[in-house]
Amino acid sequence: MKYSKNMDVDIKFCQSAFKHNITEADIRWAIDTIKYDGYLENDEDAENKRLLIGFDRNAKPLEIYYNILDDNTVRVFHAMKCQNIHKHLLENEE
Repeated sequence: MKYSKNMDVDIKFCQSAFKHNITEADIRWAIDTIKYDGYLENDEDAENKRLLIGFDRNAKPLEIYYNILDDNTVRVFHAMKCQNIHKHLLENEE
């Protein structure tokens, strides 16, 4: 399942999502400004871990890791400034 811009889903947050001082407001903004959404590669549980790249309220790219819990609910468990290793994903999106 791939979510499109302006996901209309319930978002649950693990405490670990805030480890890098990204705010809930910026995570929600990034989810509303999706530029990339795909499964994590090279991960044992890749079917249930997704990488989303969007922008915070200052137009800085964020990488957000989340799980799909059901059709209407996702759980964000990690958020941070987008690492260089993922920036190529922004270039490949329209």
